[in-house]
Amino acid sequence: MDFIYPEANLIAGVDEVGRGPLVGAVVTAAVILDPNKPIIGLADSKKLTEKKREQLFIEIQEKALCWCIGRAEPEEIDEINILHATMLAMQRAVAGLSITPDFVLVDGNRCPKLSMPSQAVVKGDSLVKEISAASILSKVVRDREMVALDKTYPEYGFAKHKGYPTAYHLEKLAQHGATKFHRTSFAPVRRALAAKD
Repeated sequence: MDFIYPEANLIAGVDEVGRGPLVGAVVTAAVILDPNKPIIGLADSKKLTEKKREQLFIEIQEKALCWCIGRAEPEEIDEINILHATMLAMQRAVAGLSITPDFVLVDGNRCPKLSMPSQAVVKGDSLVKEISAASILSKVVRDREMVALDKTYPEYGFAKHKGYPTAYHLEKLAQHGATKFHRTSFAPVRRALAAKD
């Protein structure tokens, strides 16, 4: 199925990475691509190899008309919940674009409140190249943060599971308790903290 684009000149694609993990920020990206500088191979970031994502990450930053990373930190996620934090991070990404888009396409089934028209696109990261680009930027940024966090807290294995609630992560959480980067409102983290008390 081909996606029918809205009638607009400057379309930004928005996607997020990191709603499910127990640790770290939820990271979003907004991207306006340059029609005169096509990028080959854009796809849902989850379907690309890490090497391919890293290559496209550089190419998107070089060729896009503009792009911006938005985020919401663990404290914000714990305060307003993951859904609201994701919407906030998306608003920040769009607000940070150096060019104001006419229209915003958002991956998923809901849009944040924005000052311009927007549309939610289910499976947008596979259907809309602007959203694919945003998914690649946000995934590479977040994965790099998890690799960096792994160097500070090697015992949790963040570089491997990227903060998702894998059996290994849950085992280490039970063993070592939570770091200050864990989301304390998420049940597995709450349980680990309660067990430590």
